[in-house]
Amino acid sequence: MEKLRIGIIGAGGIAQGRHIPVLLQLQQEAEVTAVCDVNEETARQAGVSFSRPYVTTHVHEVFSRVDAVIISTPNKFHSQITIAALEAGVHVLCEKPMAMSAGEAQAMTAAADKTGKTLMIGYHYRSMREAQAAKTLIDAGEIGTPMVARVQALRRRKVPGWGVFTNKELQGGGSLIDFGCHFLDLALWLLGSPEPVEVVGQTYDRLSRMPGQINQWGDVDQESFEVDDHVTAYVRFDNGATLLFETSWAANVKEDKEYCSISGSTGGVDLFPLEVNQAKHGMLLDSTANWVPGSDDPGLFQMQRFFAAVRGEAPVYVPPIDSLKTQQLIDAIYESSVTGEAVRL
Repeated sequence: MEKLRIGIIGAGGIAQGRHIPVLLQLQQEAEVTAVCDVNEETARQAGVSFSRPYVTTHVHEVFSRVDAVIISTPNKFHSQITIAALEAGVHVLCEKPMAMSAGEAQAMTAAADKTGKTLMIGYHYRSMREAQAAKTLIDAGEIGTPMVARVQALRRRKVPGWGVFTNKELQGGGSLIDFGCHFLDLALWLLGSPEPVEVVGQTYDRLSRMPGQINQWGDVDQESFEVDDHVTAYVRFDNGATLLFETSWAANVKEDKEYCSISGSTGGVDLFPLEVNQAKHGMLLDSTANWVPGSDDPGLFQMQRFFAAVRGEAPVYVPPIDSLKTQQLIDAIYESSVTGEAVRL
């Protein structure tokens, strides 16, 4: 099998913390041949682990040297770089969120359709073993028809105090577009990707703008903080299913929490930890799995599925049409918070 030539565009924290360690494990399948970052020294540092990749600060110099790219830049640049790569004949794994808006996400989806190249979005919570197991159970009919999803992606005091996470111009938002988006994607996937029809949402930023706040993830400038740190929403879908959603970087809650629950007509499944609950045989039954297959590293599974899609061996694991729906929900939650009204989709 010929190795895939991989380029890294955006060589900061997520590239060095997730993608590069995974690529080092998959050197029998792929080699990094180009690294690009606006900071040349950052690009050089990221390329040290590989066999002399081409290092540049210019995105378009990457495309002729690779078969596929991993885009891990600030959100503002996801769409334009993705479209340029696809039009240059290059496959793309783009970090989450897909884009800054549903309009940008739609343009990315159209470019993938037009070029026939693979576009996959880095919603790696789908790649977690518990998520895959829950999907298997739901698709096998263990809970009947999915009806209600409950999601909580909560951090008590963990506003990212590094990078550009609190810069609205570069990121588009805060806790919702950075953290909660993972759980929107996960819930939509487990529900069977229904069409959202109505959204009510509310965003908050009060805690992170108050002086003297405790933050476990570095220093945050309260004066310049301009994104959301806590978000709630209610979503109704075309098939009658609903989603209750909450996410935060900073909230007055007891502890951090990652929770996803799907209630169906004949049972329910909870994630983190995985549990199935049913009512049958005159009993209320709760079931847990003694063992669940899959990798402990969702980033590894994600990259393997991306490579398989590029080689034409498997469908795209997180297809752009799914990520477009997630982006539409993000937009609608923000819009509803601004207008104080429900948003119809």
